[in-house]
Amino acid sequence: MITRSKLAEQLREYQIRSKHDWASVSFFSSSSNLASSRVDTAIFVIWELVILALFVFSAVSLYFRHIRLAVLLLSIALLLLLCMRVTKQVKLARKKQRRMLLPLSM
Repeated sequence: MITRSKLAEQLREYQIRSKHDWASVSFFSSSSNLASSRVDTAIFVIWELVILALFVFSAVSLYFRHIRLAVLLLSIALLLLLCMRVTKQVKLARKKQRRMLLPLSM
């Protein structure tokens, strides 16, 4: 017979198994469990590498005294960082809304 305690235990086990703590995803974020799947994690890692490369290229362009190029690269990197954070917040909001729609017996 299925009881509430068994359901709660199964839910806890499922949450522990499905939790992803990837260090690179939490590098630019405030909490570490923002990735819901490996695909999301891979996408965020790629975007973080692009942002890091833009920061490095802007520092190199400042070294060679190309101020306009450095400002352009920094603004693009900050825009990408902002878009990445907004995307994470939207995905979290959708995920939270989906959880609220599930019946309590789930």
